[in-house]
Amino acid sequence: MAEHGEATAFKTRVDEVLRRYVAEEADLLAAVDPALGPVAAQLEGAVADGKRLRAAFCYWGWRAAGQPDSEALLRAAASMEMVHAAAVVHDDLIDDSPLRHGRPTAHTALRGAVEHHPAPAAGARALAMLVGDLLMSLAGQLFVTSGLPAAYLGRARAHWAALARDLVAGECLEILHTGAAPSTATSLKVIRYKTAKYTVEQPLLIGGALAGAGPRLRDGYSAYGLPLGEAFQLRDDLLGLFGDEATTGKAGADDIRGRRPTALLAETWRLAGPAERARLTDLLGRPDPDGHAPGAVREVMRRVEAPERVEAMITARVDEALRALDDLNLPPAPAAALTALAHAAAVRRH
Repeated sequence: MAEHGEATAFKTRVDEVLRRYVAEEADLLAAVDPALGPVAAQLEGAVADGKRLRAAFCYWGWRAAGQPDSEALLRAAASMEMVHAAAVVHDDLIDDSPLRHGRPTAHTALRGAVEHHPAPAAGARALAMLVGDLLMSLAGQLFVTSGLPAAYLGRARAHWAALARDLVAGECLEILHTGAAPSTATSLKVIRYKTAKYTVEQPLLIGGALAGAGPRLRDGYSAYGLPLGEAFQLRDDLLGLFGDEATTGKAGADDIRGRRPTALLAETWRLAGPAERARLTDLLGRPDPDGHAPGAVREVMRRVEAPERVEAMITARVDEALRALDDLNLPPAPAAALTALAHAAAVRRH
C-alpha cells in the first residue's frame, strides 16, 4: 500500500511538471495566431495522460546510483514522457489509429480544424505530424533546462541520442516488416527497438549517467531493462487484441487490420498447422468491410494457444529482469521501486 502511495505521489509530481511546461509552450504557440488554438490544444492533450513509467525508470536510475531526490532531476525525468508523447502522436498517425486513452487521436481530432482544406484528412495528418515533431523538440528543451549541472547533462548526451535513434529505428522496422511473412525473431527485434529501449533501458541509463553511475550498474540496468521493456510491449500486444477496449482506451483490432509484425501474430503463425495458416492467409489478405476478420483471427490464436505462449514469454522476461535486479544488490528503496515497476509494466490491464 505504501509503495502504491509513493508511486501515485511520484506520478502527481511528474504530471504537474508536464502540465505547467506544456501549458506555457501551448500558450506561446497559440499567441502566434488564433488559428493555432486546436494545435496547441493537441499539444496539451498529448501529455495529459500516462502511467509515467519512463519518468519513473529515469528517476530510479538516478536514485539507485546514490543520488537524492531532486526537482531538477524530476524535470529531466519528465522529459522522457514528452519523448513518449511525441512517439504516440507519430505512432497513431503511422497506424491511422482512431483512439488513444479513449479519446480521438491527434490526427482524428484535428479534422475539424481543416474542414475548409481541399484534403481535410491529409491536412489533419500533417498537423498531427507537426505536433509530434514539436513535442520531441520540447522534450529536449525540458531536459537541457531541467536545472541539472551542465557536466551532469553532458554525461547523458550519448544516451539521449541513442534513445531517439533506437526509437526511430524501431518504428521504421515495424513499417518495413508490416505485411511481410510473420517471424518471431523479427517481431522481437521490432519490440526491442520500438519500445523496450526507450521505455525502460534508456531512461534507466540516462538517470544513471546523470548520476555518474559506474559500468557495473549501467550493465545491470541494461540486463534488467531490455527484457522488461520487451515484456511491456508483449503485454501491450495481448491487451490490444484480447483486452477490454473500454479499459485500454484503444481500438482493439488495429494490429490485425494493419497486419503489423507483432510477436502474437508471429507466434500464431509458428504454432499453426497448414489449415490454420491457410485461414490466416485468407483473413489477412483480403478487405474486411464487415469487421469480421479480427474476431476470426482471435479464434485461430486461441485454437493454437498463442496467447498462452506470449504470456509465457512475458513471464520469462520479467523473471530475467528481476534476477538481474537482484544481482545488483541495490539499496532497499530503489530495489523495491524497480521491483514494483517491473510488475506495473508487465502485469496490467491497460
